[in-house]
Amino acid sequence: MADRLTYAAITRLHRRITARVALVLIIVLLAGCTQSSPDSSPTRAPNSPLNPMGDTATVTRIIDGDTVDVRLNDQTLRVRYIGMNTPERDEPCYNEATAANAALVRGKDVTLVRDVSNTDQYGRLLRYVYVGDVFVNAELVAEGYAESRHYPPDTAYASYFDSLEASAKSAGLGCHPTGVFR
Repeated sequence: MADRLTYAAITRLHRRITARVALVLIIVLLAGCTQSSPDSSPTRAPNSPLNPMGDTATVTRIIDGDTVDVRLNDQTLRVRYIGMNTPERDEPCYNEATAANAALVRGKDVTLVRDVSNTDQYGRLLRYVYVGDVFVNAELVAEGYAESRHYPPDTAYASYFDSLEASAKSAGLGCHPTGVFR
């Protein structure tokens, strides 16, 4: 009889331990599947590579919220960010948007990724800009310092930027409270 009780007790203990281990594994697995919270900063666009392929340049001057000068292959070139727009010099929130851009890229090495067009009518390079794995164009839209703008044919991330803008606008982030964006 003593052997049966011991065996039964061991079996119950084993089942409890197995159930708890299974529960912990399920919790760990589910935690790994959760999406980031809405207030976390987007750093990469959907389907964007971890290390985007493009030209590496160094930001030498901040022009405004969506334009910088870079040093690339011993040349200084002006780069206009694709898919978004920030307030102009005579508009509300210009200084804030420019400062937000500067905080992300000033003096840093950036990766410049082309969509379809190479330059705009002003001779500026049109690029998606990354600092490490931070997608600068997306970050500025998500923080509310830029609005999503479609400039065909360069629209690879247009719907992504639209969703980031909607979230920033509904949260009243960045420049949205000023009414500067359309």
